[in-house]
Amino acid sequence: MHAKCMAVKTITIDLEAYDTLKRHKREGQSFSQVIKQHFGGRKTAGALLAAAREIHLEEKTLDVVDDLIERRREDPAQPARL
Repeated sequence: MHAKCMAVKTITIDLEAYDTLKRHKREGQSFSQVIKQHFGGRKTAGALLAAAREIHLEEKTLDVVDDLIERRREDPAQPARL
């Protein structure tokens, strides 16, 4: 079995940046994982659509959303209230 090898770079950051990273770091998490989690690649529209397909809303929730949309059409200058 081969171990996964990854190239590394050494960077210099000031103490404030280090403290910020350290506050976000959880037990068992590397600084690289923290950086990727917070500053990683941009999400694509495809990823958004895939996530939306997995969301299951109750019919009652969808009815409330439809009602809010309809009220906004009737008077778009006023905020729709639940």
